[in-house]
Amino acid sequence: MNRKYAILGESLKHTMSPPIHKRLFEMKGREFSYDIIELPPEELLPHSEYIKGFAGVNITIPHKMAVIDLCDSLAESAKRYNSVNCMDNKGGVHTGYNTDCDGFLAAIRAMGASLDGRVLLIGCGGVGRMMAIEAALAGAELYVAVLESDIPLAEQAAKEIRAMKQDADVRIVKTNEIDASLEYDLLMNACPVGMYPKIDACPVNDEVIGASKAVFDVIYNPRETKLLQKAKAMGKKTAGGMAMLVWQAVKAHEIWDGDSYTNEEVQSIIEEMEEEVERDFAVDK
Repeated sequence: MNRKYAILGESLKHTMSPPIHKRLFEMKGREFSYDIIELPPEELLPHSEYIKGFAGVNITIPHKMAVIDLCDSLAESAKRYNSVNCMDNKGGVHTGYNTDCDGFLAAIRAMGASLDGRVLLIGCGGVGRMMAIEAALAGAELYVAVLESDIPLAEQAAKEIRAMKQDADVRIVKTNEIDASLEYDLLMNACPVGMYPKIDACPVNDEVIGASKAVFDVIYNPRETKLLQKAKAMGKKTAGGMAMLVWQAVKAHEIWDGDSYTNEEVQSIIEEMEEEVERDFAVDK
């Protein structure tokens, strides 16, 4: 049976979802299709029956909240973030999930790092907010470093975290005032500094990188940011954003088809996709 899956968004010219999901299907010998659905926000509801006809759908900007109205029920992850990036259709019953957090947690685990120590997070908007919440819920001593203009955003995230976990240890610092005399078990970058095309920028100085045992960067273009290059040169454990992207796709396949993948299988797809981004990136240059 050729089941149909898709990604739903508004502008999907550079999406990596089709090649990632196609490889995951191939790996399990499944001949399923994976389409691209591009719709502006006002076209979501008029196309709702079409969207609900797919066996499963990934959702990206700007539909992650609006698509909740198309779901019959929400998994705990989707409720926590009031955001759905994966919809499952089982016999006409549609369930919404947020697999971003699953992808993030799996990427951290796979790199051999842990969130229950002292964690420094750079940036707190969008994906950064999710990373802050997951780290705090995992028991991190969490330092959130932001620009002065983003302090209210970080304070709001800290308030949300404490509503979920009263004893959460969350501290907000300015990016230019990070204490490099502390040792961080994990440094995580969730801000766009270092992303293509400004690939020579780094969100923190060498002292902060040196004070960190492991470094995760949510950016996946370039495959290795200046931050990761420096951390690797210092002998730190590192992982880039493609790991999170592939692991959250793996979670979708667990939900949709009950498929599971080994770390080695997932790592091989991460490397394939990093090479694909690098090829596209070379063409763009």
